[in-house]
Formats: sequence, C-alpha cells, structure tokens
Amino acid sequence: MMQRPRRRCEGTAMGAIVLDLRPGFGIGPFSLGMPICEAFAQIEQQPNIYDVVHVKYYDEEPLKLDIVISFPDHGFHLRFDPWSQRLRLVEIFDIKRLQMRYATSLIGGPSTLATFVAVYALFGPTFPGIYDQDRGVYNLFYPGLSFAFPIPSQYTDCVHDREAELPLEFPDGTTPVTCRVSIYDSSSDKKVGVGSLMDKASAPLLPNGSVYMEEVHVKLAEELLFTVGGQNIPFGASPQDVWTELGRPCGIHQKQVDQMVIHSGSDPRPRTTLCGDYFYNYFTRGLDILFDGQTHKVKKFVLHTNYPGHADFNSYIKCNFVIFASEFGGSFQEENNCKHKITPSTKWEHVKEILGDSGRAAIQTQGSTSNPFGSTFVYGYQNIALEVMKNGYIATVTLFQS
Repeated sequence: MMQRPRRRCEGTAMGAIVLDLRPGFGIGPFSLGMPICEAFAQIEQQPNIYDVVHVKYYDEEPLKLDIVISFPDHGFHLRFDPWSQRLRLVEIFDIKRLQMRYATSLIGGPSTLATFVAVYALFGPTFPGIYDQDRGVYNLFYPGLSFAFPIPSQYTDCVHDREAELPLEFPDGTTPVTCRVSIYDSSSDKKVGVGSLMDKASAPLLPNGSVYMEEVHVKLAEELLFTVGGQNIPFGASPQDVWTELGRPCGIHQKQVDQMVIHSGSDPRPRTTLCGDYFYNYFTRGLDILFDGQTHKVKKFVLHTNYPGHADFNSYIKCNFVIFASEFGGSFQEENNCKHKITPSTKWEHVKEILGDSGRAAIQTQGSTSNPFGSTFVYGYQNIALEVMKNGYIATVTLFQS
C-alpha cells in the first residue's frame, strides 16, 4: 500500500470532532456512493478540521484494493471501490478520537464511551449479533450500521452458539466497549457477515439516468458515443455542437504548443508558449476536447482514467471508455468479448496484443520537479495515442484523425 500525506497544517483542533452519524447513508459530509473527487472537495472546504489526510492505494495493482482516505487524527477512514471510485464503506477505527451524533445524542469521543449498553440504549433492540471466535470480537448489526466489541477471553462463555443475550454485560458488571464502527449501504445487509464486511459492502446503486462513469464508445477517427444520454460528438464538431450535446464545459483553456510536435518534423513556429487551439474541459466526464484555433472544429479527444499515482489524479472523474476490436480490424462478433476491447482496466500488455507493437515510447514527465509520481510512457498508433503508467495501466487515451 502506498501512503500519500495530503497536507499537514498547524493548529490541529483540540479534542474530538463531532460528526452526524447517518446509518446506511454516511457520516458528516461524507455520503455513501459519493465519488472520490467529491470527498476531496469536502476536505478542501474544511482544512482546519481535516488537516492530516492520508491517501492509500495499491500502487502496482490499483484495481485490486480499495482507495482509502484516512484521517488518523480523527480515527476514521473512507473506503472507495477501486473501479467506480465511489464511497462504499466508512470505518471508525478509534472511537475515542471521533464523537458521533445520532439524533440528539452523542456517542464516542474521549468523554462518552461507546459501550455495548450505551449503543443498545441509543439505537434500540436488534437481532442478536454474531461472535467471531477467531478474532474474539462480537459484531452487533443494525440496518446500514455495525459495531464490533472485543470480548476478553475469560468472558467468552457469555456468548453461546456464536450469539449472546442482549444487552451484553459481563459477570463483573462491566460491558464491552466498541473497537470499530462500520457504516455501509443498507442494501448490503444481506451480504455482510463476520469478517466479510470490508469485502462485501458495496456502494449504493446509482439513480436511473445517472451519467456518472457512463460507457463512452469510441469510433476511431470518427466520433464518441455516450450510451446513457445518447449523445455523439464527431471529429469536426463545432463548439456549439458540443455545448448542445454535453452542456457547458467545466473549464476552457488555451493549449500550449505541443511538446511532441518536434517528432513530426514540422515547424512549431510561432515560438510562443501558447497556440490558437483551445480545450473544453469536462472534468465530470473525464474528458477534454481540443478545438482547432483557426477552424473551431474538434481535432482531438483526451480520455482520462483517474488512477491514483498519476499527476492528474482527482482532477477528472474516470472516463469509462470502450474501444472494440472491430475498430482495429477485428471481428464485430468480438465486440462483447472483454478480451477484444480496450477499457480503463485494460493493461498495456493486453493493449499490445490488440494493437501490435508501437515501437519505442515517448517519455512524459508532467513536470519532473513538481510530479512526485515519476514519468509515464506515450505509445502512438494510427488515430490513437496511449499514456501508460509504470504499473502498466492506461492513464489517458488521446484520439485524433491521422
């Protein structure tokens, strides 16, 4: 796992913060199902509260494990599904560092112990929990919410047949104190169990018609097709066409002189840092559209995968593009076969099996002095160029007309 400290500010607030607990929905400003970029936006809005933030991910296989945003000073972290990059699980791992507010009552923090009796009194009756004998932990479940209580070895007899009477108290009159609280979508209740909550809790379903990470089908040298809304953007489209199809862009900026132009043998003059071409940035679709500064027609598309470990991480929502084998001369019958299409989860070795060898790669540094993640490699083919990270995953796809 890689750990990236996001920031450290002076003047950390003393004592535990108070966040509203919303079983099945989230905690504080963090809602289950929210994209990771929205979580970062909430963090940026409250730097005095979320002043120490760690981002953890599996550098070599970023789709294998969750992307985790951790708040060590506040004792909780957020788990995001590595593919959809949506929040699927909130875990409070140090109850004394975080005070939760449910309705008008407080629980947790340094002053209010989250004991079994206190939890039961606050949240009310529920079914008997499950005792995990291997871990020595008793798990109590409510819809979209679970509490884990460590059971001392001398009191394991208090749980019978992996269950226990409620409310749970030990013979000496004490009651266990929770060591972990988990918040997850209540539709996951039937899937979760002892030791499986971390793996089986999933983000809530997207609402009907959501365009978040919709499939974008690529027709090389022709157009992009958006499968949810039905829009299509061809090469040669005007800014007005793009506005009509996709709405107002999130940003517009002028393109710098192409650093790769030297490889084409053409004259890059005039020698200025800017050229007439300009981008429409659709950050919420993971897409940039480049217009020719003279004709004002679409000349390039840039699709972003938003993998952690890339310099542009968290600048774009992932573009869920699909390029079928038929675009490279393959059979149309192969279109639905995942082995014969390129998507954000396709690794470079498989791309080469589809496209063939591209020869030597150009090295992209993204500004070596300010980029802590190292260089990437750009491989060019007819009508398409792929920027590949050191772990073999695609960072961006650039589409053009040869």
